[in-house]
Amino acid sequence: MNRTRKPLSEADADPLGLSSTESSLSADDGVTEQSNASGYLLTLYVASLTPRSIVAIQSIKEFCERHLRGQYSLEIVDIYEYPSLAKSDQIIAAPTLIKRLPLPLRRLIGDMTDEHRVLVGLDLRAREEDGWSLHRPT
Repeated sequence: MNRTRKPLSEADADPLGLSSTESSLSADDGVTEQSNASGYLLTLYVASLTPRSIVAIQSIKEFCERHLRGQYSLEIVDIYEYPSLAKSDQIIAAPTLIKRLPLPLRRLIGDMTDEHRVLVGLDLRAREEDGWSLHRPT
């Protein structure tokens, strides 16, 4: 599932300061941030490079580097550029983050800046009666 893409245009080639070895925009189906493929397989659907999409991309990249370093693969897909991918994953709003692996599949829709929400959504934190505890599925 990891694929590297070619830039759409020079202006869009590196809007978030990503190096070409990490990711790039493409004319075939999105952006891929590649780390070690074992572990978490994530897809972030965004609506072009709007301010909200840029914040979502930056937030998820920072989150992944902080909590999943070396254990994730992140694919970023523009729903306007690739509507067939959005349709096949039944995307109804953007941004939407899909955790494909490890199972179970999970979806987060909306604000990606709330770190606790993302931790729980990716099943990295389990809710306990009196608080939060770090939990990483094996």
